[in-house]
Amino acid sequence: MPRAEWNGEIIAESNVYETVEGNIYFPPTSIKRELFIESPNTTTCSWKGEAHYYTLSVNGSKNKDAAWYYPNPKPAAANIAGYVAFWRGVTVTP
Repeated sequence: MPRAEWNGEIIAESNVYETVEGNIYFPPTSIKRELFIESPNTTTCSWKGEAHYYTLSVNGSKNKDAAWYYPNPKPAAANIAGYVAFWRGVTVTP
């Protein structure tokens, strides 16, 4: 089962997921919401749309903008609407 871990904590885990451009996107129901803080930052992908970010807060440490998601993706990326992917030191195991 794919899982995401950071700072000694499993932060997401699910048998249901999407893989896009080598990134595993976890469904929003599979993340430990209490460890995620909405970030004001966004970026734009030409084919997926506007990405929004979360900062992780785990065991007293923060990882700024370490998770991202597309709340309203463009049609070509509709399958990842609301799904969450990770970077910046988060270990994702397929």
